[in-house]
Amino acid sequence: MGKITLNRRTIVLTAASAVTGLILPSDMPFAQTTSATSLSAQGRNAGHYRFRVGEISATVLSDGLIGGPPRVYASDAPETELQEVLRNAFLPADRLALNLNTLLIETNGRRILLEAGAGQTMGPQGGRVFENLAAIGLRPEDIDIVVVSHTHPDHVGNLRTADGGKAFPRAVVFAPRADWDFFVRNDPDLSYMPVPEEFRRNFSAAIKRSVEPVTNGIELYEAGTEIVPGLTTLPALGHTPGMANFLVQSGNDQLLLTADLAYHPIVNVDRPWLPGPDRDKDTALVSRRRIFDMAATDRLLVLGFHYPFPGLGRMLKTDAGYAWVPLGWQF
Repeated sequence: MGKITLNRRTIVLTAASAVTGLILPSDMPFAQTTSATSLSAQGRNAGHYRFRVGEISATVLSDGLIGGPPRVYASDAPETELQEVLRNAFLPADRLALNLNTLLIETNGRRILLEAGAGQTMGPQGGRVFENLAAIGLRPEDIDIVVVSHTHPDHVGNLRTADGGKAFPRAVVFAPRADWDFFVRNDPDLSYMPVPEEFRRNFSAAIKRSVEPVTNGIELYEAGTEIVPGLTTLPALGHTPGMANFLVQSGNDQLLLTADLAYHPIVNVDRPWLPGPDRDKDTALVSRRRIFDMAATDRLLVLGFHYPFPGLGRMLKTDAGYAWVPLGWQF
């Protein structure tokens, strides 16, 4: 795929995977636990949300939930202030739930999934994207392209089926070249991650297992590449060596997908606290400010991968930084 030059105005969008081994006790970062309020097989809430970006049909497909101690996602927050922010947002003090908001776009006769989702690589409440595809009348075989922003397990876990095959058998998979080199082709140094060593080993192994079925035929891209007309990748480095954001554009309508620039708007947008899993926190902070400034200035519709479902809203510039304004629900 070729490079394109963008300026501020144009940059304005089965079975669950059985790659297990990352389920941790509830007191460990990223742990996922079941509870009395866990989704049941019957009476489940809808996990898809349809809207449009110009002529492009778009559907947020939930892959479920992951989560962990709030400190992991707000590494530099003063403890007293962090607890106050959580309490005022009516969130638990010991665990921050994170959604997994993948996006299906349908354009020019192709169905494109942005982010594969976690499967169960990071807990038992992931891997819901397949049932949500079925709820809108689609099968994994109907997906033509899968594009991942970076290769962390919660973004690539669903690429592998329970028997080790390709979960999306017809899809061409795109991944950032720098991430592929760092996480897949090498033994990555994950010492920067604020989690136990065992978790880091499992995290790395889950990446490699998840992408095994697509290693042959993988399309590696550099951020700035146009994947298909109407879908462009944007540099958003720092969280990982090659993380990209996505811009979906049709006519005058645009949608910006911010991947893991922020985990939860309460701690990373409304407050400026730094996510612990960012590999290069300084570079990630520069990317976050650049893209958030762009989103606020151009009043873009934004989709946050980990934000409360369906994850759609806008960035507002404030004296203190930014504020997240959720989009009102539309039928």
